[in-house]
Amino acid sequence: MSRSPNRARAFAPDPDAPGDTCTMPGCLAAGQYRAPKSRTSLREYHWFCLDHVRAYNAGWDFYKGMSPGEIEAHLRADTQWQRPSWPLGQLGASQIDPKLDAGIFTDPLGMLGAAGRKAAARKNPDAAPDQLLKPLAALGLGWPVTLAAVKTRYKQLAKKHHPDANGGDRAAEERLKDINLAYAAVRAHLTPEPIMAGR
Repeated sequence: MSRSPNRARAFAPDPDAPGDTCTMPGCLAAGQYRAPKSRTSLREYHWFCLDHVRAYNAGWDFYKGMSPGEIEAHLRADTQWQRPSWPLGQLGASQIDPKLDAGIFTDPLGMLGAAGRKAAARKNPDAAPDQLLKPLAALGLGWPVTLAAVKTRYKQLAKKHHPDANGGDRAAEERLKDINLAYAAVRAHLTPEPIMAGR
């Protein structure tokens, strides 16, 4: 099987050569082969003749002058195509505009537990978690709030809306159910999770 006759050889002259003489001082041959000027100027070229580009390439050391730490950092950056990367769970936190980040973390079912609550609190420490907006409103409390304040407010509302204190009024009973649900939700959010044995 023969090669195609019009295929360029690996050392064929560059068709984009400017037509000047070789960059090597004292050489009058045509500069038809390009070589990068430095590792920081990879798109700027010296134009050499074939013999001098071979000599230049033989002495080329991309990492020359770099410390071992700089070489390691460069190799790691190459594994992600020189694109920025962040540890998992960070979402490039320093790059994200906080105004655009308002809805990036939601856990309406509380499935992520304490870790989810901590992440939500880091997002905006002054704002109440989304799942607590209605329960806090039902208890008449603002955010931030302590567990002691929640318990005190719950006791006040439970006494006020208990059916026995309202002559068996059904509306007061329904109101007490809402207060109980709100209290349970806020208390679950504020109470640290127990440490399980064996962890």
